Amino acid sequence: MKILAIDTSCDETAAAVTDGLKVFSNIIYSQIETHRPFGGVVPHLAKREHQEKLPLVINEAMTEAGVTFDDLDAIAVTYGPGLAIALEVGIKTAKDLVRKHQKPLIAVDHMEGHLLSSFAKDSKGNFGVDDPRFPALGLLVSGGHTELVLMLNFGDYQLIGQTLDDAAGECFDKVGKMLGLPYPGGPEISRRAKKGNPDAIKLPIPMKSSPDFNFSFAGLKTACLYRIQKEGKLSEKFINDFCASFEKTVVEALLIKLQAAVDKHQPGMILLGGGVVVNEKLQTEVKLLMEKKGVPAYLPYDRKLLLDNAGMIGVAAFFKAQRGDFVKNLDGLDRQPRLEI
Repeated sequence: MKILAIDTSCDETAAAVTDGLKVFSNIIYSQIETHRPFGGVVPHLAKREHQEKLPLVINEAMTEAGVTFDDLDAIAVTYGPGLAIALEVGIKTAKDLVRKHQKPLIAVDHMEGHLLSSFAKDSKGNFGVDDPRFPALGLLVSGGHTELVLMLNFGDYQLIGQTLDDAAGECFDKVGKMLGLPYPGGPEISRRAKKGNPDAIKLPIPMKSSPDFNFSFAGLKTACLYRIQKEGKLSEKFINDFCASFEKTVVEALLIKLQAAVDKHQPGMILLGGGVVVNEKLQTEVKLLMEKKGVPAYLPYDRKLLLDNAGMIGVAAFFKAQRGDFVKNLDGLDRQPRLEI
């Protein structure tokens, strides 16, 4: 089933062509340079960039995949969660294409895309999860979300843990800004952490003793601010040590909740998704923990599939199509910025 997928959930303009679980193209136009001077995403600029770039990105995705609209079986689009005025650009574009080319429309939850991104295969059918074992447990860590999702089957999900305030990725970016690092702070912190001592600076592990599976990073962010202010002038060594210590603390906070959820729900596999999972330390520590538990841990074959992208939306759309879950009322489809899986 050939699907043109579109994602404009935040500050990445993305389009992809998938066929079943195979990803034939996955084009992402990044808006980082547009938002960098402001130290974060500026909504009206994000919308403008999506409006300008989405037609070009769609054309590139179709050209790279070697398909025309006649070849497509459906069009898919992210309808939430995300930045409201960004989501509306993708939704409007998808509706226009559906009406023009008379194709069915599939509305996809952005977080379901992250959850199912490990099922994606390359254009030759390589990689991806071939033997899913349910229940599965998804750890989704991105700029806007930090979630633990129990997956009983495709389309059957339970949100068992989420952040009560800041997401882990958001915390990375804000701490990066405190340290004077360029936006986005997350990748820069990870790069600097490799040069630092992770035990040099003691930081509190948030929600360490709470009995639930929820996360919180606002208190850690405040602790970081106080410690950085106390230091005064920041040396290169301090910045590197702080990045290593901060990264270690966030990873430990995630692992504590993941381990507790694994112990309670006994999943058959772990699915990792979201931009923060690009972090090598997080990947390594999750794999080590799951090896001890005897539970396989999966992440997408391509780094791009961890970021905000449309390839994962096409994969999620394929599973929805198999369930016959198409949009029945185009006019009734609207953005849902606070959508929960």
